[in-house]
Amino acid sequence: MELPVSEQLELERDGAWLTVWFNTPEKRNPLTGERVAALIRLCEALQNSDIRGVTFRGRGGMFCAGGDLKAFRSILQGGARHEDVVQLSLQAADLFDAVSGLPQFTVMAVEGAAMAGGFGLACCGDYVLADEAARFALTEARIGLTPAQIAPFVVQRLGQRTARRLMLTGETLAGDAAREAGLVDRLVPPGEMEAAIADLRARMAAVAPQALAAIKRQVAALPTQTRAEQRQAAADSFAAAMLSDEAREGISAFLEKRKPQWAEN
Repeated sequence: MELPVSEQLELERDGAWLTVWFNTPEKRNPLTGERVAALIRLCEALQNSDIRGVTFRGRGGMFCAGGDLKAFRSILQGGARHEDVVQLSLQAADLFDAVSGLPQFTVMAVEGAAMAGGFGLACCGDYVLADEAARFALTEARIGLTPAQIAPFVVQRLGQRTARRLMLTGETLAGDAAREAGLVDRLVPPGEMEAAIADLRARMAAVAPQALAAIKRQVAALPTQTRAEQRQAAADSFAAAMLSDEAREGISAFLEKRKPQWAEN
């Protein structure tokens, strides 16, 4: 399947893995309206794709500075209505929902900084790699804004207590503090991001892609389900997996002491 082409993103495909580059480092790779729309279109295309993993990165050693503040100022100067800003915010919600809902294993490779919406975007990933010098901050309150649409994803990743503190204070996290907070899964020494991504890709090759997607769906649904709904959804998911060709191959490979087909690709 062809992936949508956009000037806002650079796409690099290597077999079953896709790297998505934010490509305006001179502006600190902001989430402009055009980039948000391009990411949403890309996520829609990835829902039905043979790609198994996606890495999000920023060119120029900068992950993402968050919302486009120059565009925000233009909105204020243009006399925008409440309804106009609501629609802008809902487009951001569409982005974070789309990235969080991808069926692929998603890696956020953070170098430089992930600020505001960039911080929220990192929280939407399955795994966060961060350069040891990378900085993270929720700076919205310091300029009179709120984290708004990223708040659920920040709370989900960090927990209510830590997320609340960071959203209210705007303090910066880096290095061990970011890892200890649960934001970063692995710290990467300077110059070793490529090797860290390659290592993670190699480890994920053993994971069955349909099972991975099913696990992501189940985990995402848990907070809004009753216990009875959790039980039934889990049973249905397990039954579907058990009766799938993927499980037949995986169980056979294990018993025959060989790699399953998906691990050989």
